[in-house]
Amino acid sequence: MTRRAVVVPLVAAVLALAGCGGGTTAPAADGAPRGTLTVFAAASLTESFTTLGRRFEAEHPGTTVTFNFAGSSALATQITQGAPADVFASAAPRNMATVTDAGLAADAPAVFARNQLVIAVPQGNPQRLTGLADLTRPGLKVALCAAQVPCGAAATTALDAAGVRVTPVTLEQDVRGALAKVKLGEVDAALVYRTDARAADREVDGVEFPESARAGNDYPIVVLTDAPNPTAARAFVALVRSAPGRAVLTDAGFQPPAGP
Repeated sequence: MTRRAVVVPLVAAVLALAGCGGGTTAPAADGAPRGTLTVFAAASLTESFTTLGRRFEAEHPGTTVTFNFAGSSALATQITQGAPADVFASAAPRNMATVTDAGLAADAPAVFARNQLVIAVPQGNPQRLTGLADLTRPGLKVALCAAQVPCGAAATTALDAAGVRVTPVTLEQDVRGALAKVKLGEVDAALVYRTDARAADREVDGVEFPESARAGNDYPIVVLTDAPNPTAARAFVALVRSAPGRAVLTDAGFQPPAGP
């Protein structure tokens, strides 16, 4: 059964886990993947990658997929500071560049999906928000992601494109944090990815706005140079980029990458 790893707050704690016992990571005699695969992935990939992790385990008996879902900037920092991982999937090329510039990518990263922002509001849209300009209403509480996280950078681009200045009541470290503020009723709105709003559609509505098309994020994925389980890592990346992988991502609301 696929396990979602608890996000490790300190890199030292992640490194400590590397010294503990774990599954065998060498490929089977026929070259098939086996053992534990550790995937560091952007928080917005939680549902789709969990689904793909279960599929991977079913297709490769003897494998266990463990995920660390968090903001891409935090994951990139953990990797550059030595946290053991096999695969990194980022919500933006900028955070992937932190890893590639450090020489920690085994191959050139491949873009596998795109995502866009929506305005997440409580179900029924009680404030009747229709666009970014509405986020400047007096007394309206808005959550944004911090600027260093992909969803925060995308929000800045979209707001600039609209000529809108928003003063958020909170800056969250990943998109799930911003979404949670809406779900808990702590804010009236948040800028989150379309996929996250869709995943929480029983609790929030997603309001589309035209400027989101100018603030889309490409999602790159790569096998890491020091991957403890490179055979499984390459197989998982292949699954993500395959037709079944694209189908799971599309169902979650992701767009296909540009180009072939």
